Amino acid sequence: MVESKCIEVDKAQNAETDPANKPINNEQWQALIALHRTLLHEQHDFFLASQHPSASPALRRLAAKYAMPARMWRHGIHSFLELLRHRLPGSLEHMLTFIYLAYSMMALLYETVPAFEETWIECLGDLSRYRMAIEESNLRDREIWTGVSRDWYSKASDKSPTTGRLYHHLAVLSQANAVQQLYYYAKSLCVAIPFVSARDSIMTLFDPVLGPDSNRHSRLDHMDLAFVQTHGIMFSGKSQDKLEHYMKNFVKPLDNHIQVSGNQWRVPGYHIAIANCCAIIGWGNEQNPVYRAIKAKGSVSDESPDQTMTGTEGAEPDLQLVTALRLANKIHDVVFRRQKDLNVVPYLHATLAFVYHLVSLPETMVHFAPEFPWRLVSYQLNLLLRDYSAFERFESNQFPRPENEEVPRPLPEDFAMRGLLWVEKYFPSDWFSEDKIIDDEKYFESASLFDERITRVLYLGYRIAMEGKGKLLQYDSETHRFRVHPQYELESEREPQMREGM
Repeated sequence: MVESKCIEVDKAQNAETDPANKPINNEQWQALIALHRTLLHEQHDFFLASQHPSASPALRRLAAKYAMPARMWRHGIHSFLELLRHRLPGSLEHMLTFIYLAYSMMALLYETVPAFEETWIECLGDLSRYRMAIEESNLRDREIWTGVSRDWYSKASDKSPTTGRLYHHLAVLSQANAVQQLYYYAKSLCVAIPFVSARDSIMTLFDPVLGPDSNRHSRLDHMDLAFVQTHGIMFSGKSQDKLEHYMKNFVKPLDNHIQVSGNQWRVPGYHIAIANCCAIIGWGNEQNPVYRAIKAKGSVSDESPDQTMTGTEGAEPDLQLVTALRLANKIHDVVFRRQKDLNVVPYLHATLAFVYHLVSLPETMVHFAPEFPWRLVSYQLNLLLRDYSAFERFESNQFPRPENEEVPRPLPEDFAMRGLLWVEKYFPSDWFSEDKIIDDEKYFESASLFDERITRVLYLGYRIAMEGKGKLLQYDSETHRFRVHPQYELESEREPQMREGM
């Protein structure tokens, strides 16, 4: 068997503790590549035969029964790539040759064997990431392969939105955008099949910014730096004495930062909101009471070994929850005071989607409700209602679909929230059924799409009022106005001071 020979050879070569003592010459590399090429061609032929339309059901089941896609990746590609990687830089040319060979094979299988499409997509993402990682001389090529890998992983996450491993891979590729990278790491821990290894990987983002000279040497924008530093302290429990300082560094200039950023703050806005929601549930920490309540109600997978997180490392859970709520509410207090600023509506949408889920879990509201700025939310909702007349669209138990559109068109933040534990019952089952929307189109917003966002936010406000039985938000269907329960009235400030937006 060629597979057995590949396993034997790769194992023997990888067992060599000091490759310098036993170098591999060009002829040997070519022989190894030829061996693995033979295995890939054999497995390709097997998939074509076993998945052919005329194949019997028994033959079709063989590939899944014997985990052939995983074996193809593990023995035909990955173990040899690791051997090549450990022999760099001497193996560079051979590694490039093999990556292109494997990539071509995976692309062919993606086109011809759709039964295992999800596996082929992730493999193509992995191969692209290997190609990106070994490109040191040509920055342009490195950026191209980073984009290729990101596209494959995004496609894979669309196919498997509850698989945290894919968001972890996207986080690794997002080093140029610290807030986006934090969002992806956090999301990888807050889906039904979390990727526990991300708890270690995320420290590669936090450790450099928590050091004594982090402010001086960090490549990050000062706002991104302060936000990541604050989350780093909450997650790790390190440098607690700097928490207030870092939090202030983010919150104090935030209003002006939003003003200056304009519509460029929409995407960071919902990334910040989602990252804060993940912090509130302790990034999937079993000891976090909000996470436990969400998990008990939802369908967190019990099949994945990555699902259980004991929370023995990092900050103490109760302190972590209190700090996460405090940070989120400080940010809410700034963002929700911006009057007539449509650029904060994506942030409001992502936040209210989380609140909507928590309202159905009374045990979580003990922690969440007392300090949440309900009054400011009611003001934001009423501001959106000023020029709104289609009240029947959101005064309903049914998710508000776009009018006169057969194909669903999700909002950009819908894609960002998809797969998170608290949105499972928010979106209709067919909301993401249009799989031909490419990544660039996901984030393009027409005027009509923004109108849909306003309807959606009003719907969430209405549902929170109904689900909460008026104990939090209240809605008057005659005046079409929101208000809050008297216990959340701001005694010292009956009319919250709002700031003009753009």
